[in-house]
Amino acid sequence: MTHPAQSPVNSVAGSSERADVIVVGAGPGGSATAAYLAMAGLDVLLLEKSRFPRDKICGDGLTPRAVRELAQLGVSTREEDGWIRNKGLRIVGGGRRFQLDWPETDHFPPYGMVRKRAELDEILARHAATKGARVLEGVNVTGAIRDERTGRVVGVEAKIMGPDGRATGRTRTFRAPVVVAADGVSSRLSTSVGREKRDDRPMGVAVRTYYSSPVRSQDDYMESWLELWVPEDPHADPASLADPSTKKILLPGYGWLFACGDGTTNVGLGMLDTSPAFGKVDYKDVMRRWVATLPAEWTLNTETMTAPIRGAALPMAFNRQPLYADGLLLVGDAGGMVNPFNGEGIDYAMESGRTAAEIIVQAMARGDDAGRERVLQSYNTVMKEHLGGYYTLGRAFATLIGKPEVMRLCVKYGLPVTPLMRLLLKTMANLAQPHGGGLDDRVITALTRIAPSA
Repeated sequence: MTHPAQSPVNSVAGSSERADVIVVGAGPGGSATAAYLAMAGLDVLLLEKSRFPRDKICGDGLTPRAVRELAQLGVSTREEDGWIRNKGLRIVGGGRRFQLDWPETDHFPPYGMVRKRAELDEILARHAATKGARVLEGVNVTGAIRDERTGRVVGVEAKIMGPDGRATGRTRTFRAPVVVAADGVSSRLSTSVGREKRDDRPMGVAVRTYYSSPVRSQDDYMESWLELWVPEDPHADPASLADPSTKKILLPGYGWLFACGDGTTNVGLGMLDTSPAFGKVDYKDVMRRWVATLPAEWTLNTETMTAPIRGAALPMAFNRQPLYADGLLLVGDAGGMVNPFNGEGIDYAMESGRTAAEIIVQAMARGDDAGRERVLQSYNTVMKEHLGGYYTLGRAFATLIGKPEVMRLCVKYGLPVTPLMRLLLKTMANLAQPHGGGLDDRVITALTRIAPSA
């Protein structure tokens, strides 16, 4: 992939550069924010600490909600360019396999996609560059610059990284009247101004790797395993799981297999902090034990593993607030915008980036400081009105499914009921039509409206 011309990052220590807006982090949220701002004619700096291509821990699955955001942004998702489409979700649990197509609505496309994050993030960053954003790689933002008089964030400080990923010893400052933190779950920029994560919001963890698997590389459905049964004896032959006499245990968490279409499959495991086992187990070992029980013909084993098992935290339900204050807006994982129902974050990162850009553009059009600040403050209200009720429902859901006995009852009695599962899929993927639609759309929309904002 060719790289567009970029501003040099090898300036002398202490040099400073100015822009209308600084966006920190070139993940889906940051790149979407930068692209929309650049399309509106603002001078945007998009700062990324790594150099592309670079990987992020993710399931690589894009629901129709995320696909809609890509279309809104103007990103081409043709299959001949490596985008793998899928028809829906396959659920495995309680000895059953249940297949659900993505719902047909006027608001979302009827298909999802899979694209590896090592490719997706670069595609989006380059897209932002083609729209006019200045993308600087190897710029590791270490903290905010604040106005000594007002305390307002007016820029960022950064270390310049070399091609090998190591610090060069050079530093640089960047200044702008508005700064966007899109630097992920740890968000060093947010914590530098004292905006810490909230403990009263759910948190998840995910581990994943890739396997070379011709059998599982092509699949019209994303696959989710709600129960992870393994032999009680960790040294037993996994094939003995089919033997009724074998003692079995249920591992905590849920698993997934997403076909990448290139000869590999993304296999991972997730767990919520509402689970009694959260933080008490070796997630990588749990995943290895579960994968060992999968059919041998899928060739998911140590010999076919193409990447190490890596893990990441999943910040959910606005777990860092306020989303805007003192010149700093939070987008995506930096603001804890992962869906508590399904652990999905890419679509919400891009949605929050689109919303942040719209509000920043309107704020910059105001002729006075008070007017600009009033518009920027509206980001808190707009985002909570948009997702707050839904996230509150998701928090309650996360608490329930974190209880093993509740999860077993749901799998046993809920999975066979097709209408219920269709409603659950639409709820979990947040695919209800916001206006009109069927009874299920109206029920979901009503519940999110009456639920207290997260």
